This record gives sequence, structure tokens and C-alpha cells, in this order.
Amino acid sequence: MIKKFHAQNARDALRQVRDALGASAIILSNRQVAGGIEIIAVADMDMAALTAQAEPALWAAAQTPRPAPAARPPVAERPAPPPRRPEADVIPEAARPQLATLADYLAQKEEASLIRPSPARAAHAQAAGNGAEPAAEAPAAPPAAVQELAREVRMLRGLVEGQLAGFAWNDLTRRDPLRAEAMKRLLAAGFSPAFARQLLERLPREEAELTRAMKWFKTTITHNLKIAGSADDIVEQGGVFALVGPTGVGKTTTVAKLAARAVLRHGAAKVALVTTDTYRIGAQDQLRIYGRILGTPVFAVRDENDLELTLSDLANRHLVLIDTVGMSQRDKRVAEQVAMLCGEQRDVKRLLLLGAPSQGVTLEEVARAYSGPGLIGCILTKIDEALTYGPVLDVAIRHELPVHYVTNGQRVPEDLHLANATYLADRAFRIHQPESPFTQDEGDYPILMAAAQQSAIAQDLVEGALGAAG
Repeated sequence: MIKKFHAQNARDALRQVRDALGASAIILSNRQVAGGIEIIAVADMDMAALTAQAEPALWAAAQTPRPAPAARPPVAERPAPPPRRPEADVIPEAARPQLATLADYLAQKEEASLIRPSPARAAHAQAAGNGAEPAAEAPAAPPAAVQELAREVRMLRGLVEGQLAGFAWNDLTRRDPLRAEAMKRLLAAGFSPAFARQLLERLPREEAELTRAMKWFKTTITHNLKIAGSADDIVEQGGVFALVGPTGVGKTTTVAKLAARAVLRHGAAKVALVTTDTYRIGAQDQLRIYGRILGTPVFAVRDENDLELTLSDLANRHLVLIDTVGMSQRDKRVAEQVAMLCGEQRDVKRLLLLGAPSQGVTLEEVARAYSGPGLIGCILTKIDEALTYGPVLDVAIRHELPVHYVTNGQRVPEDLHLANATYLADRAFRIHQPESPFTQDEGDYPILMAAAQQSAIAQDLVEGALGAAG
């Protein structure tokens, strides 16, 4: 269950722990030994099993009724109190042996909970001893020992991982200052710690200069960022496309930009606009204004039947664009929207709009929530407002979302462009980040490295999506 690992440095020791016990292993201790670092760790499942073994006994101790003591005899008839134990029998706290294993710690917690009665049971016993009718006992609360153990393990794990991450970062800056500086550049560009670490691990050793390393990063990002080519331009390809995404990413404006391009190339008679946003007051007004300007009809649909009938009537149109209602990525109606758009009788392709100014964690949630049937790629919106491109490129690469277009303003249709991977990768490292409370400094990097160690899901995505530049 509990294993020891030895290595010359913290990075190699952590890799051994991850390979042997998995990314969710719990680190119990670490120390410097002759020849390197020693880490003691336990697998997360083993830790859960140990906790589960202790829990039934704790519950049994908390819930088993104890017989009430007999009524007290008169004072004169009470037996003399038993003699006190000799002081020599009391073991000083400092002389008690320390726990060698986690199992010992659990055993001590169980014993303590069995010896100490809860305040409720003490009151119950006192009431019975006085001859009073005891009140109905309240349900036992979850055993405090288990909760305390879980809290202490979480705290210990966080402290140790933070220290180990600091050791790993200091070791990296001392051994390989080039890679340390490259990591700073990647994090400053907005890429996730897990993605940046994977790039660093794949960086060829011959790229021994920072300039060459940064060029390799741009080439690798360009190689892994999927771009929908000109053959996939939906204005030329035609069909039925729904623009989806959370509120405020520019769906209606982007629909208008695409429609304007299609009208210029194919004529207004070949284009139609559909909106599913019937919830908000005035939600359709903006799209209807664009429709009047372009000379294209605008149809409002309320449910699947409306959508199916409307699309059937528009079968002869070259391009049909659906403006969907904006929903939070945490809204349960997102799944209903996907089912409505991608029914068996409807060939609707979905394009996810990702707002470039959004935080990486938000973009990650959006990409997961809107994944599913009919999703053919994404459009990066508001890149002119983004301080860094790293988060949105990171998410597009890991979720393997082909980028169809980018938008960089409100003008219709001028501020819509076909995506270019080389341009996006280059601009990702050209953004100047002003001084602010959110700017990372030297002390933040160990914390970010610890987060990268815990990001098992993100790491799996990177492993599956990131390939070397060809």
C-alpha cells in the first residue's frame, strides 16, 4: 500500500510516483537522503480503502446504545472511590511512540473515538443517573474523526506537493535555465501549466537557445492547431449551420457577418436566417434589422417541430444560419439545445464560438459542455480584445476543434477572417502583458507547477492531441 521512491531529484521521484501509483497518488512525506530525494506515497484508492475500514467502527461506536447506569445509592451507602492509578503509569506525551504508518494513525483515531463519549451521550447518561426520563437522542452526526482525518490529509498533501513543486522548479532553474525561461514565456502567453509542461518535455535538446526554442514552440503549436481550409468555408460550401455558445461571445453579429458574405457571393435569395432565441425581450430585433439590411428573411422557431418545418421550407436555400439562444455552459438546457438541433431528420452542423478574452478555465468548461453530435469546429471571437491568445489556442488544440474563422471587431462583414494557424501561433507570443495584480512573478511558478502535476485530465488531453511538428 505505502511505497518508498528514491531518485536523484524531485522531478524524477514524482515521475516514479505517478508511474507506479497514478496521478492521484497521495504523498505522505519527502526528505533529502544520501544520493537524492526519498518520497513516501500511497495510492488514492488505498487511502480510500483505509478510510473506509475505519469508518464502520467509528459509526458503530457513535450509534450503539449503552445501558443506563443503575440509580445512585444514598450518600452514606456509596462505596469509596477507587484508588487513583500510580503516577508512574501515566505515559508522558513526549514518550509515546510516533506513528510509523498511516494505518497506525487510523488506529489511534479509532481508539480515541471509542474512549471519548460524545457530549450528547454524556448528558444522556447523567440524566439517567439522576432518575430523570432521558430525552430522545438526536441522530448521530458523521464521525468527527473521519472528517478530521480527511481534512488533515488534504492539508498535508497540499503542503507537501507545494514544497516538492518548489524543489522541482528551483532544480529546473538551476540545472536548465533555458527551459525555465521557456516555461515562463509559455505561462505568460496564457497556456495551461499541463500544456506548457508537455511542450517542454518534447522540446529537442538541440534547441539550446531561447530564440530557437520559441521558434520550435510556434511551429509545434501551428502543426497541432487544426484549421478548416478554404474548401471548408461554409459560405462557399453551403448547408445549415447553427452558431452556439454562451451569452456574450458574439453569435448574432457573427451570423450577420457570415450572411453578408453569402449575400455578396450568392445573392439574398439564397440565404436565410433562423433564430431560436424566443426567451429574451427584443432578442430577435437585432437579427431582424440585419435581415432587412441584407434583404434576407428571418424566421423564429420555438421547438423541434417548428425547426423541422422551417428547415423543410428552406431546403432550396444555399446557406441557412441559425442564431441560437446564449446559455451558460452550466445550464442544463445546453443538452436540450443539442438534441433540438441535431435530431435524426435534421442535418444541422454546429459551430462553437469561443471568446478569446475569456479565462482558460471558462473556455475549458464551454468546450466540454457544448461537445457532442454535429460539432464541426469553432470560431474564435473578439481576438482584438484578448490580452493573450494562449488559453483559446490551448483549448482548441486539446479538444481537437478545427478553427474556421476569427473575428476582431464589430464591423459587418469586414471583421471576419478565415483562420491562419501561423498567424495565431505567432501572435500568441507577441502580446505584451502590462503590470497588474494578475501578472505572475517568480514566486508563482512553483504553485503553477504543482497545479500541472494535479491536472491529470488536462494531461491526458494533451497526450492525446499534441504531436511533434513535422
